[in-house]
Amino acid sequence: MKKLILSAFAGLAFSSMAMANYPNKDIQGIIQWGAGGSTDTVMRSVAPHAEKVLGADIILTNRPGGVGAIATKFVNAKKADGYTLLMGAENPQMYKVLGLADIDYSDMIPINVMARGIPMLVAQNDAPFNTMQEMIDYIKANPGTVKVGSTGQGGLASIVMAMIESEVDLDVTTVPYNGDGPALTALQGGAIDVMPAVLGAAVQHIKAGRMKAITLVDNQQNAVLPEVAPITETLPSLEKYLPYGPFFGVFVKQGTPDDAVAKLTEAFATGAEAEDFKALMETRGYGIMNLSGQPAVDFLDNYRSVSSWLVHDAGFAKHSPEEFNIPRP
Repeated sequence: MKKLILSAFAGLAFSSMAMANYPNKDIQGIIQWGAGGSTDTVMRSVAPHAEKVLGADIILTNRPGGVGAIATKFVNAKKADGYTLLMGAENPQMYKVLGLADIDYSDMIPINVMARGIPMLVAQNDAPFNTMQEMIDYIKANPGTVKVGSTGQGGLASIVMAMIESEVDLDVTTVPYNGDGPALTALQGGAIDVMPAVLGAAVQHIKAGRMKAITLVDNQQNAVLPEVAPITETLPSLEKYLPYGPFFGVFVKQGTPDDAVAKLTEAFATGAEAEDFKALMETRGYGIMNLSGQPAVDFLDNYRSVSSWLVHDAGFAKHSPEEFNIPRP
């Protein structure tokens, strides 16, 4: 018995020492979406700054699929030790009502909600329309012929289209992709005609002439693309949903030791304040948030409420938000 007690104390001492030395090995950063997309861009931009603070490498791996659920479940299945990070977007806040997973960000610890983006509609250069009204008119005159890219139900594209179709009936063909990066590549190649995307992921393509902007899914113009009209100029009734947009954050599994959470929080908060990261976010049209702790939890709870009821009211939720005690905003 004495040996067992001594062994237990030794184990506890070793565990405490290991956490005091956290991190003492590489950290895995699991990105929910594919390479080249908006989530990937944000995480690969901030990670080098966090690495400097942590004194350890963050090995970034893209695990797209299931509207981000594959990466989320992967991280949730790992040990709660701070060595596996979920680097994701807003999608998990709708998993429960969509029936994609039984976890969302309320079941995780937010290390940092880094930034927010603005949705928009982009089209291939040869598309026979240049504005939102022209696109609506063309789709109505040619039902079923316009191919719209999607990242799956609960992805940004599905939410944007649900907003639009709550006000105007559009007969389009939906083509799924594992993230906005692959979808924007397909758009440039002519495989699809239109893609709801994030301003930050599309702006460089637009400025390089590889695709054209149709509208901002917002209630005001944006200095990054000042010539592009907000969608409320064509569909003013969408004002009730706006502003709305994706966010990007870093999360760990519940139960992760406080010391690891504190060190990760410090690292990513520092990264979010790095001048080159802020400059990149500004030029891409992202807004820096840099939220952690209770402010991050409050933001995430509100976003879950708005998003869950939006997909429920749009008619493609499998469950009512009420089943999960998600209040209507």
